[in-house]
Amino acid sequence: MGKKLYVGNLPYSVGNNDLQRLFEAHGSVVSVQVIMDRDTGRSKGFGFVEMGNDTEAQVAIADMNGKEVEGRSLTVNEARPKPEGSNGSRGSRGGRGGYGGRSRY
Repeated sequence: MGKKLYVGNLPYSVGNNDLQRLFEAHGSVVSVQVIMDRDTGRSKGFGFVEMGNDTEAQVAIADMNGKEVEGRSLTVNEARPKPEGSNGSRGSRGGRGGYGGRSRY
């Protein structure tokens, strides 16, 4: 099983393919996901990279944490699992869930 890394402070221009290329030099990349804002379709400036194993993940953290990409210093560390019962920030925003909340389309 791979090791998932959090990658923060990404330039908004960096997409999944760019992120994969950045990390491939450090080992096998199992998956990448740049987190997108569902309303605007733009990057939220962070994402996740799953490396092939723990050793590759540690090398990637050592080499990529603090690395400058397009003028931004990346934050790279082990991804923490979501807390049990959490679905992120959804549900705490009030009034936007379900049907009828997106009338502007």
